[in-house]
Amino acid sequence: MTFPPEQAVHFGPYRIYPGQRLVMEAERPLRLGRRAMDILLILLEHAGNVVSKQHLMTEIWPNSVVEEINLRVHMAALRKALGDGQAGQRYIVTVAQRGYSFVAPYSLEHIELDRPSEPVESSSHNLPLRRTRMIGRQALVDSLMTHLPHQRFITLVGPGGIGKTTVALRVAEQLIGRYRDGIRLLDLAPIHDPSMITGHLATLLELSLHDAEPLNNLAMFLRERQMLLVIDNCEHLIDSVALLCESLLRGAPHLHILATSREYLRAEGEFVQRLESLDCPPPIAVLDRAQALNFSALQLFVERAMASHDSFELTDADLPRVIDICRRLDGIPLALELAAGQVASLGLEGLLRQLQGSFRQLTPHNQSALGRHQTLRATLDWSFDLLSVCEQTCLRRLGLFRGGFTLTSAAAVIVGEQVETREVFGSITQLVAKSLLNVDVGDEEVFYRLLDTTRSYALEKLEQAGELPATRERHAERCLALMHQAQNDWEHIPTGLWIERYARSLEDVRSALDWGLAVTGPHTLAIRLTATSTPLWQELSLLKEHGGYVRKALALLEAAPEPCPRLKMSLKLALGSACYHAQGGTAETIEAFVCARALARRCDDVAGQLRAVSGHLAVNLSCGNYQMALEQSQQFDRLGLNGDAVLDLSTHRLRVLALHFAGDQHRARMNAEEVLQRMAHSGHLNRFTHGFGVQYDQSVAALTILARILWIQGQPEQAWRTARQALDIALQINHGTSICYTLALSGCLIAHYNGDTRTARELLYLLQEQAQKHSVQLFYSWAQHYARVIHRADAPALPGPGAGLIKEIMVTLDSTLIDDDLLQRADTGAAGWCTAEILRARADALLAAGSPVNHDAAESVLIRALNVAQHQGALAWELRSATSLARLFQRQGRYRQAHELLAPIYQRFTEGYATPDLIAVRRLLGELQEHLPA
Repeated sequence: MTFPPEQAVHFGPYRIYPGQRLVMEAERPLRLGRRAMDILLILLEHAGNVVSKQHLMTEIWPNSVVEEINLRVHMAALRKALGDGQAGQRYIVTVAQRGYSFVAPYSLEHIELDRPSEPVESSSHNLPLRRTRMIGRQALVDSLMTHLPHQRFITLVGPGGIGKTTVALRVAEQLIGRYRDGIRLLDLAPIHDPSMITGHLATLLELSLHDAEPLNNLAMFLRERQMLLVIDNCEHLIDSVALLCESLLRGAPHLHILATSREYLRAEGEFVQRLESLDCPPPIAVLDRAQALNFSALQLFVERAMASHDSFELTDADLPRVIDICRRLDGIPLALELAAGQVASLGLEGLLRQLQGSFRQLTPHNQSALGRHQTLRATLDWSFDLLSVCEQTCLRRLGLFRGGFTLTSAAAVIVGEQVETREVFGSITQLVAKSLLNVDVGDEEVFYRLLDTTRSYALEKLEQAGELPATRERHAERCLALMHQAQNDWEHIPTGLWIERYARSLEDVRSALDWGLAVTGPHTLAIRLTATSTPLWQELSLLKEHGGYVRKALALLEAAPEPCPRLKMSLKLALGSACYHAQGGTAETIEAFVCARALARRCDDVAGQLRAVSGHLAVNLSCGNYQMALEQSQQFDRLGLNGDAVLDLSTHRLRVLALHFAGDQHRARMNAEEVLQRMAHSGHLNRFTHGFGVQYDQSVAALTILARILWIQGQPEQAWRTARQALDIALQINHGTSICYTLALSGCLIAHYNGDTRTARELLYLLQEQAQKHSVQLFYSWAQHYARVIHRADAPALPGPGAGLIKEIMVTLDSTLIDDDLLQRADTGAAGWCTAEILRARADALLAAGSPVNHDAAESVLIRALNVAQHQGALAWELRSATSLARLFQRQGRYRQAHELLAPIYQRFTEGYATPDLIAVRRLLGELQEHLPA
C-alpha cells in the first residue's frame, strides 16, 4: 500500500506524515534518523505482512552492499525511539528467518496538503537524535520547562544511572525553536582538565578565544544572545563549572543554563532539582497487570525486556517477580535496563534468583543517594559477572573510547591477547543486547558508545586486569589509522561530509595525544598522530590547541637519537600554518617554514619545499617584505613541479600576489587572468589545495587579488563584482579562512573605497565573526583596525615597524595614519604597491600644517607620487595624487595648471563615477572650470 500525500497514518501516540517524512508524538516532532524513517515507512506500507530483510536492505541501501547488522541496529534504534513495548503494545515484530512486520492497529486520516513541514533545525542546536522513549519523567520535564525561563539556572542532581541526561535532553528537545540563538549541549564526560572547558564551549559556539580572559570573552560573545546551554556530567569539574556558569549568567542576561551533576554545583543563582528513582509499586499492594504498568519502573523494565527479547510478554503470573526485580533495583533506570537485557538468557525466574544472590549484602530498598549508588554498582558488577570471558574483555577495552566508534575501530582496539577478530562481532552484539553498550545510528554508519557510568566502570576493570598500557597503544594506533584515512579523504570529499565522518574522533585523538605525549608515553606513535591529525584540528578551528600538541611533539622529536626528517617537516609545516593564522608573521612562524624547507630539501621532497616556500612567502607578504616574496615566487620554477597541475596553479597564483604587492600591476593582472583561465579550463575552479602554504581556496584567492588589481587600475565597479564573486564562492563552500582572506584583502576594502558604507559595515561584521570562529587572529586584528575607519570605533594602536601590509592598507583608508616607518619604506622602495599613497599622505600632512614653506615640499612629493603611480599602472592612486596636487594648485591660484593635470586622468576612467574619489574630482573640476576664461 502506498500512502497518498493527503493521508497521515496514526498509531499509538504517533501520527506519521509520509509525504513530509514527519513523525509527531503528541503534537511534538519525533526526530528520527533518515534510515530509521525509511524503515518505518516501508513497514507501514506493508503493514500486517512480513517484509524480508533482503527487501529492506535493497530498498534502504540501493547502491551499497551492507551487512545485516546495519539493518538490525537501525531496526533496534527505531523500536527504542518509538518505545516499542510501551504498556505491552507491540509495533514491530521479528519473524524468525523471514523478516519484520508492523503489527500494531493503525488508522488513516485525511490532512490538508498545505500543512507546513517541520523546519530544518540542525543549525539551531547540536542535540543528538533521541535514542529511547523517556518513561516516567514527563511531569518533571513539564515542570522544568515552566521554571527554566524564570530560574535561568537549574541543575539536575542525582546518582549515576538515574536518568539526568535523559531528562535534560528531553527538556532541551522540547524547547527547540524557543530560543532565538539556539541550544547547545556541552558534554563534560570526556574532559578531565578544567582548563579545557572554556575551549570546548568556545568550539561549540564557533568562537575562538584569543585573549587571556576566556570567561570574559565568552560572556561578551553571549551578551546579546538568547540561548539555552545544557552542560552534562559536571560532577568531576564542579568548581570550574560553577565559576563558568556564574560568569556567563552575569554577563549574558538572556542565557539559560540546564546542568546535570551527581552533586549540586554550589553556584550563585543555582536552582537544584533532584531526580528520584522511577516509581515502584508499594510492598503491600495487590495489583493486576494494568494497574502495575502505571508505575514507571515497571513500564521501563517491560519495554526494554520486550525490545531485547521478541517473545517476552508480561503475564499476571510474572507480575510479582517483575515488581520484586524493580524494587530490588531501587527503580534506577540504568539498573533496570541492564537487568532487562538479561531476560532473554536467564528468564524472569533466573533473573530474580541472580539478583537475590548478588544483592543480599545491600540494605533492601535503601532510597538514599548512597544506597542507590550501591545498587547501581552492584548491578554493574552482577551484569559484568554474567558476561562471557570474551565479552568481559571487550567491555573493558572499549572503555578507552571517549566518543562514538565503529565496529572496525572496536575490533582494532579489542583484538589482542584473549580475543580474536572473529569473536568481536558476537561480543559487541551481546553487549548491545544487554544494554551495556549503546548504539548511535547515523544515516550511513553505525556508531557505538558507552555511557559515562559504564565507561568509568569498564576503565576501572581494564586497569585491574593489567591491560591498560597495551590497550592504550592499540587505541592510539587506531586513531593514527583513522587520521591517515581522514588525510587521504581531505581533498576528495566535501568538507561537510568529511567533518561528519571524522569529527567524532576528536576526543579519542585528544586522549591518545595526552597519553602519548606525556613523559612515559609511546612518543613515536603520538608524534606521528600529532602530524597526521593536522587536517582535523584545522577543519574544526582548533589551531591554537593543535599548536600546543605540535610544540610538545617537536620537543620530543628533537630529543630522539635520530629524529625522522619527514616527520619533523610535517610538524614544522603544521606549526607554521597554525602560528600564521593565530599570531601572524612572528619569529616562530618564520622559523617553522624555514626549517620545514631545509628538511624538505634534505628529503628531496619537492612538494614539501613548495609548501614551505609558499608559507614563508605568505608571511613575507603580510609583513610587507614584497621583494623577498617576489624572489621566493621565482624559486618555484627552479624547484620543478613534476607535472602536478594543481601545484603549478598554486605557485602561479602566488606569483600574482608577489607581483601585485611589489607594485607591478600590469604583469600581476595578466598573470591573474591567466590563472583563472587555466582554472576554468582544467576544472579546478573551486579546487582547494590542502596543505599548500597557508590554505585558501584557489579560485577565492585568485579572484580576491584580481579584484584588488582591478580597483587600483581604475575599474572600481568591475573590482567590486570580482570581490563579490570571490566572497560568494567562499561562502558557498563554507571555508572559513577563505572567507576571512577575501573579506580582509578585498571585500571590506573595496566596498569602503567605493563609498558603500552599509555593505562595508556588514562585511566587516562578517569578517570579525568568521575570524573569531576559525581562530584567524591575524585577520581578526585587521578587522579591529578597519573598524577605526568603517565604524569610527576605538581600535588598538597600529603595530610598529615591521608590521608592513596592515599599516599600508590603513593609510589607503585614512591618510592621517602616516608615520616615519611608512615614509622610510616608501623612500627605499619597500612599500611597493602602496608607495604612491604613502607619498600622497605625506604631502597631505605637510599641507595640513598650514605653512607656506611646506607647499614646495608637498608639490615635490606629489609629483613623485604621480610618477610612481603611473609607472606601476595604478590609475586609482594616480587620481588621488593628482587630486591632492590640483587642490594645491587651486590654493595657489594656478587654476589652468590644476585643470590640465586632473582632467585627462579623470577622462581615462570608464566606470565608477558614483565612487567618492571620482565624485570629489568631478566637483573639483567644476570649481576649477569657473576660474578658467570662457
